[in-house]
Amino acid sequence: MADDFYFNPYDENFRANPYPHYTALLSGPPRTMDFGMPLGLVARYADVRAVLTDHETFSSRPPEGPLFQQQNDLFGNAASMLSSDPPVHTRLRRLVARDFTPRRIGALEPRIREIAHSLLDRAQARGHFDVIADLATPLPVMVIAELLGVPPENYEQFKDWSDRIIESDNVGPGMQMPQEIKDAFRSLSEYFGAEIDRRRREPGGDLISALVAAHDQSEALSADELLQFVILLLLAGNETTTNLIGNGSLALALNPAEAARLRKDPSLMKSAIEEMLRYDGPVQATFRTANRDVEVGGTKFERGTGVFVVLAAANRDPAQFPEPERFDIARQPNEHFAFGDGIHFCIGAPLARLEGAIAFTAMLERFGAPRLKSPDTQLSYKGSYALRGLSQLELAT
Repeated sequence: MADDFYFNPYDENFRANPYPHYTALLSGPPRTMDFGMPLGLVARYADVRAVLTDHETFSSRPPEGPLFQQQNDLFGNAASMLSSDPPVHTRLRRLVARDFTPRRIGALEPRIREIAHSLLDRAQARGHFDVIADLATPLPVMVIAELLGVPPENYEQFKDWSDRIIESDNVGPGMQMPQEIKDAFRSLSEYFGAEIDRRRREPGGDLISALVAAHDQSEALSADELLQFVILLLLAGNETTTNLIGNGSLALALNPAEAARLRKDPSLMKSAIEEMLRYDGPVQATFRTANRDVEVGGTKFERGTGVFVVLAAANRDPAQFPEPERFDIARQPNEHFAFGDGIHFCIGAPLARLEGAIAFTAMLERFGAPRLKSPDTQLSYKGSYALRGLSQLELAT
């Protein structure tokens, strides 16, 4: 590892606050390092955009090599939107987009609002508010459960499985995947496999039923592809929204003038959500593999090189964002990479934005501007670098 920068997603201290380490990555061309396989670090805004929008050169398929082998073994060989390239990705996204539409998402708004207020009622009655446990965690899982047609009371089991599986992100080279992670993935797969079979026999109005009943049978999702999408939706969909609400709450608590500004002018909610996503996004990085020898921003990557695309660093690039370290809920323009870019732009972005806006509106109405319960609050983060999120955040009520 070079002396002039530090990048180690397996270091707990690095994961707790990677932002100071991004400054060096933003000061020059992409770096290279050895993690048991050659890796590139792409961090500057222009370079990140170049990689994300060139899917022919930079593949989303899981790379070969020891660094990711156990994760690849865990998730299996079935294609998913996250880890495939055209034409497979094009087919999968088209099929899913038919039913994962803005209209379907918009129809969820009254129910999301109802769930959010119910969760805050419980927190207020207790006189204790941990935004992660009381709102940020249950809200998105319950919403996705209902979208999939699964009883929302199962959210605690879903969250347990989800948390365990996401811990696989922290299994470093040479470490064995813990059995509890393997067991959680198997249990989640078995559960949804049974739900998919049930929808074939008893279709309903939920998303799983709609995907099972895809009318163009020549393009229909296979059983394994459907299972991969449902698991991806649960893991990525609930965890990223949880982290948006948690990280955004912390940003407001640490920037009381901006929190007061938002409470005074609720019309700023849309731009505030975008600034939360930019400032401390729920996804720090994504991964690509070079399909050919290529140069990015002055650095040459050989064919087969894995590339960490550091979205959160690009979102603080001063070449794109004036005063990037400043949290500004009215920032314009604000074309961040929190949901990626190119053909893999997050299909669930409208749902995450909607849930975030509803959650923060409800919190501001109920408790006022977020304030840390104690000025001595010690922040703790979950064991994933890529999916950045607090494990706990107690706020004053």
